[in-house]
Amino acid sequence: MKRCAWCGDDPLYVAYHDEEWGVPCRDADRLFELLCLEGAQAGLSWITVLRKREQYRRAFDRFDAARMAQYDDAKVAELLADPGIVRNRAKVAAFIANARAYLAMRERGEDLAALLWSFVGDVPRVNRWGPGETPAQTAESQAMSKALSQRGFKFVGPTICYALMQAAGMVDDHHPECWRHSDRRASPD
Repeated sequence: MKRCAWCGDDPLYVAYHDEEWGVPCRDADRLFELLCLEGAQAGLSWITVLRKREQYRRAFDRFDAARMAQYDDAKVAELLADPGIVRNRAKVAAFIANARAYLAMRERGEDLAALLWSFVGDVPRVNRWGPGETPAQTAESQAMSKALSQRGFKFVGPTICYALMQAAGMVDDHHPECWRHSDRRASPD
């Protein structure tokens, strides 16, 4: 079974590739978590964050935005002392800011999932990139970054937004010969 080369043979990465990456997600709470975790990845490899994901979920109250928005200096100090997450003050602060921005959106009647999916016209884009062609960002991820920043989200640059789009299935960037690519799942070979 052919897979995207990036997942290698690490069992955690293979499972993530096979079961999660590129699967369309329209659940706003799950997208909020994914947005935070993609921001945590900045400057790191995704496998680093993936290996710490369960501890992130424990440390950040399962990404309950209402609870996260209430974090105080003592909670921040506790998080920065947790070896199970990436202990970066700016990234921890971004998670809290993102929780507040997410709640503010909901209070205004905005749906995070609807906003994010609007950048692909609510339909997953199927790409067929060749080796080395997959972009780090696109016009859509740049627009998404701008929209999220305007709403108070942090660590949401266009590259992070494109990674989110890939992970959440807004774009299908599986290698065209990967068994998970939309073209492969649609054809009987």
